[in-house]
Amino acid sequence: MGGDFTTREEIRDVYDKRAGIYAFAVYCCYLLGFPIGKYRRLVIEALAPQPGDTIIEIGCGTGMNFPLLEEKIGAEGKIVGVDISQAMLDRADKRIRAAGWQNVELIHSSAIDYDFPDGIDGIIAVGVLTYEPDYDAVIERGAAALAPGKRWIIFDYKMPTGWFRYFVPLFIWVYRSFGISLALFERTSWESMKRHLRNAKIQEYYFGLIFIASGEAP
Repeated sequence: MGGDFTTREEIRDVYDKRAGIYAFAVYCCYLLGFPIGKYRRLVIEALAPQPGDTIIEIGCGTGMNFPLLEEKIGAEGKIVGVDISQAMLDRADKRIRAAGWQNVELIHSSAIDYDFPDGIDGIIAVGVLTYEPDYDAVIERGAAALAPGKRWIIFDYKMPTGWFRYFVPLFIWVYRSFGISLALFERTSWESMKRHLRNAKIQEYYFGLIFIASGEAP
């Protein structure tokens, strides 16, 4: 495996191997003062899903966002979770069966290979598009599939512009086993949001290390 984790295959292999300890890694975020649960809720608030909506989650992982989405869309809505790692999807499937949800579909696919259905009501990608080399094409295709006025929401990390940039090597060291590398900080998915969606906005958090970007379909 290369040192920078810049290919889909490298990321897939990382998460296939680490799926069993993913929940523990998320818990460790809180030990670093990184309130990932709060940010997940902010993503859903920005998406503003309604009862009956169909929502696509690119890079759904183990399905940690599913409860938040289910609360908003209800049993009459639908969630489609897409992930490149089958091991992560297996964990998501256990979550679905334990909760008794009947409206969640899981799809094993990379983001770039996924065929977005037309007229969907929202798309989210939480901590995943930075891993995708062709993130611009994914955002463009997702934007084209959205119903008019519906939203794409991205939560991801970026290189801070201030003093906190000096702590990025520590962040990479802590989460390197999950595919984080310095090379990925060069990817700027929020710029793609501005190109392919209207009313695009970006809000930075955690000293500029992470952001939530949103945009609406024309």
